[in-house]
Amino acid sequence: MGKIRAAITGVGAYLPDYILTNDELSRMVDTSDEWIMTRIGIKTRHILKGEALGTSYMGVQAVRNLLEKKNIDPEEIDLVICATVTPDMFFPSTGNLIAGEAGCKKAFAYDVSAACSGFLFALTTASKFIETGTCKKVIVVGADKMSSIVDYTDRKTCPIFGDGAAAVLLEPDEEGYGVIDHILHSDGTGAPHLYMKAGGSRYPASEETVRNNWHTITQDGQAVFKAAVSNMADVSVEMMERHSLTADDIRFLVPHQANLRIIDATANRMGLTRNKCMVNIERYGNTTAATIPLCLYDYEKELKKGDKLILASFGGGYTWGSVYVNWAYDGQSAK
Repeated sequence: MGKIRAAITGVGAYLPDYILTNDELSRMVDTSDEWIMTRIGIKTRHILKGEALGTSYMGVQAVRNLLEKKNIDPEEIDLVICATVTPDMFFPSTGNLIAGEAGCKKAFAYDVSAACSGFLFALTTASKFIETGTCKKVIVVGADKMSSIVDYTDRKTCPIFGDGAAAVLLEPDEEGYGVIDHILHSDGTGAPHLYMKAGGSRYPASEETVRNNWHTITQDGQAVFKAAVSNMADVSVEMMERHSLTADDIRFLVPHQANLRIIDATANRMGLTRNKCMVNIERYGNTTAATIPLCLYDYEKELKKGDKLILASFGGGYTWGSVYVNWAYDGQSAK
């Protein structure tokens, strides 16, 4: 028997119907399609509309899609971890709400908050439950309703973000497939450059916080861009060196979809061409914790058993990391 690893054995996703275009944004704030495409690389983003619909709604749809594709009874799921920075509420956790609504009655569930790196942090955590034999079937959800915390009068941030959710199923593997390694980092000194000031225990909701617009994203774009380019590329190259991987060995870089220039810079450092990068930022924007699993969903049909992937992300706080995955199944066989 080989070492037990956590293999991704399925992917599901959900995107809201409403599509916010650059042209529509240009009527809301001083921007243009050319400005957004040149600096960020985003053409459209999906926005969740509807009364009392939060992040859990999208997460439930993604989990249901995954379970249907895999023909799995939701009561077979042992654990659900949801990566998000836009929970429906402080408690119960969004993971708890998703598990309950999706029928995962025998699973325990909780949230991971690591901004845009949340999916990688949650994936790594979930893999340990598989590797130790504690769980046999684990679902990791990346989901964010970023439109709920975006200031649509701020031209620096409102073009960047969209809403969406995606989920992966992890199961034990003893043939060498699955999550091979991870490199994860955080640095709280980056907090002043990308944060949401109010809504927590430091600045609870009040007339003042609402008046000052402290419940929306604040970002120093130049500082974040510089840190993201450096750190995301560093951990990706470090992962390659740790496992003696060349550019030829890697089938895909699966990068967080924050900015096309950051993606290109990371790929260049790794010696990869664009056709070896999963990219869907033009259609979805930055869905925060959902970007990486949405890439896996979009590119699933192109993946083959044994493909070597490096997942890489950078997020507010700061958080960043890379995960090395040996893909476990032929995507063409997926529904």
